[in-house]
Amino acid sequence: MQRYQSYVQGQWIDGDGVETNLYNAITGDKIGETSSKGIDYESVLSYARKTGGHQLRKMTFQERGRMLKALALHLMSIKNKYYEVSAWSGATKVDSWIDIEGGIGNLFANASLRRQFPDLPYYVDGTAAPLSKGGSFIGHHIMVPKQGVAVHINAFNFPIWGMLEKVAVNLMAGVPAVVKPSEFTCYLTEVMVRDIIASKILPEGSLQLVCGLGRGIIDHVTSEDVVTFTGSAATGKVLKGMPRILEESVPFNLEADSLNATILGEHAIPGTPEFDLFIKEATKEITVKAGQKCTAVRRIIVPENLVGEVQEGIAARLASTKIGDPSQEGVRMGSLATRTQVDRVRENVELLAKSQQIIYGNMDEFVVVGADKDKGAFFSPILFYNDDPYTKTDVHNVEAFGPVSTIMPYKSMDDAIELSRMGKGSLVSSIVTPNDKEATEYVVGAASMHGRILVLNKDCAKESTGHGSPMPLLTHGGPGRAGGGEEMGGKRGIMHYLQRTAIQGHPTTITAITQQFQVGAEMPEANPHVFRKHFEELVIGETVFTHKHTVTTTDIVNFANVSGDNFYAHMDETSLDGTIFEERVAHGYFILSKAAGLFVDPKKGPVLLNYGIDEARFTKPVYAGATIGVRFTVKEKIDQEKRSEDDIAKGIVKFLVDVYDETGETVGLATILTMVRKLDQSE
Repeated sequence: MQRYQSYVQGQWIDGDGVETNLYNAITGDKIGETSSKGIDYESVLSYARKTGGHQLRKMTFQERGRMLKALALHLMSIKNKYYEVSAWSGATKVDSWIDIEGGIGNLFANASLRRQFPDLPYYVDGTAAPLSKGGSFIGHHIMVPKQGVAVHINAFNFPIWGMLEKVAVNLMAGVPAVVKPSEFTCYLTEVMVRDIIASKILPEGSLQLVCGLGRGIIDHVTSEDVVTFTGSAATGKVLKGMPRILEESVPFNLEADSLNATILGEHAIPGTPEFDLFIKEATKEITVKAGQKCTAVRRIIVPENLVGEVQEGIAARLASTKIGDPSQEGVRMGSLATRTQVDRVRENVELLAKSQQIIYGNMDEFVVVGADKDKGAFFSPILFYNDDPYTKTDVHNVEAFGPVSTIMPYKSMDDAIELSRMGKGSLVSSIVTPNDKEATEYVVGAASMHGRILVLNKDCAKESTGHGSPMPLLTHGGPGRAGGGEEMGGKRGIMHYLQRTAIQGHPTTITAITQQFQVGAEMPEANPHVFRKHFEELVIGETVFTHKHTVTTTDIVNFANVSGDNFYAHMDETSLDGTIFEERVAHGYFILSKAAGLFVDPKKGPVLLNYGIDEARFTKPVYAGATIGVRFTVKEKIDQEKRSEDDIAKGIVKFLVDVYDETGETVGLATILTMVRKLDQSE
């Protein structure tokens, strides 16, 4: 009998005895067993902090991002092996694709975020705050990795996605993880973790796995740790209220199953593409993963005059959906994950049936293709109708975590918004409408009770990922019943694992700490010119003080002729009454262009190209007769990996362009981005 193990403190181990027997959800056959009894969680967490955390914190964001990318590429190259194991959980090919390749996609997405972070182990947040009149005392914020561990307690429905969407974020932040998947489907998580560990792409100790019940896993967390939980709201609240969490003020992210709603807009009438999209999307949310998604649609809210058409449309699509063994041709819906889930869903369907009518499906009589429905964990799609959702309110309180949803009517958009809010907080809602005004009304009215809102119409349908798909660059979580948590969300998610700290001091000192030039810091003159230096030789703060140029009317006229910009303020002195200008003003882009002419060293050297301008500002009018110069300062350096062996070794350097006039006052500011060759590729 297969024994599914835990990976802790650098080794694969068996727990004591048997905590959980594991079964194939299609056949009902036993596939293995697992246990976490006897694991010393205090030592496991300590190992993560001292071994994995120590190595991760030394890595820069660029290095961590490249690490995640390498891991994603490795897992994609062997992804097919996971599909076979995923099928044991009752998942169809599409269900498995969401879990497996959707999870790996989170690694890719977070790896790409390295471009938004500095080439440092920590993050510099926002801009400097002036704290003194003379400018010698400023403040800033940095965000450093927490010197703790992320403890992830995951649900049974996404054994891979649930792990990867979380660890991608904490690893990018420089924090190790201990993952406790659901004991019922841990066999799939274990298969992938074995491959991750064997690859040696992650530093040892940065990922540990607990297969089994995991009792006691959060008894030894400390204030620098982060605990995340995905599952039922009831269990999440119990864990969130545990004494250790409260005593140590441990951040606890709760993502709970919620009563998500989809709204059919009043303009999405039968015959429109949006009506057809609504029927297709609502049916998909009932059948994909057999409805076992925290984001699945539980409440289908439609105009009261369209209830009949919606009921007929969804029922027809459900009737054509074959249920059974996903390996059989034509099967579009698999089973629930376990027989235990069958019992739980049945119990809640029976409870809901007391206050509303089943209009499609039968829990006892349905056809299963290629399997025995009494041995596997199969369940019929159930579609309810609730004719009075303001009085019959079980639908807003009871969730059957399976292929179960309820149609209910609304009279007006205000009515639809109120019904959506009666779920007391959800992870996601959606509205299908061709009318942007209607979409705006719903979004603004409903947003405070939903973590995400999809607006679906024919224009975005082809590329839309759908109601039930959280995206790694957008936040996932929701208020109220949904747990009040937030995860993923691009940079936002990574920052949950960083400690924000205010720092104060002289601009030169803050420059040294942040490795970003701060106005007021020392500006040693570059010698030789910065364009003569390779990436490694450039020092933050060193500055080129350029020659100066006196602006003439001819400059203004010539630039207008070249650029085609004949805006009146540049070309017509008779039109300046009532404006802020005293006379014809030089084009801002001329000032910036002339600045480039002043600061550029034209000879061939380590600078490969200039590929962008950020934060350009024209702060003071420049008239003919003004004399301008440039302070050209190394602002920030970001390492860049080689794309291939033949690629040039290079990095990105940001330069501050400070254009000033004869009074010394700044007239224009910009940051230019350059690509600079490294020493090992010099000619």
